[in-house]
Amino acid sequence: MTRQVMRIPTPSPPLVTPGVLPLSKSEKAEALADRLEVQFQPVNDLSVPAVIEMVKEAMRAYSLAPTSKPELTNPTEVQDTIRGLKVSNAPGPDGIPNRALKHLPLSVVSLLVMLFNTIFQCSTSQWLENKRACFRS
Repeated sequence: MTRQVMRIPTPSPPLVTPGVLPLSKSEKAEALADRLEVQFQPVNDLSVPAVIEMVKEAMRAYSLAPTSKPELTNPTEVQDTIRGLKVSNAPGPDGIPNRALKHLPLSVVSLLVMLFNTIFQCSTSQWLENKRACFRS
């Protein structure tokens, strides 16, 4: 048997209002609205702003903390990765097809590797403050 025949749809649980099974669209909409209203209540806890501020402070400290130096790459490693790409795969979010990457000359790959390694060596706070300073050091 094929997989499609074997698939049995699982029914979703019915929307139930107290004592009544909603049948019309308006009854179903009302039942859904009631269920959502019960699940999503406004937060009236006074400690929430303090927790938010605590998380913000932790994130600030994390972004400013020194990190270990990343492992840098080299043109040979990048070329080996590009060689392993399938030409038939769809391009990623940048829209560059794998076929085009496979035709990049070594000089362009070397330039990209230098760019990426420079960015990786730059700390997050440096990158956010002044990207140009990362390329001067």
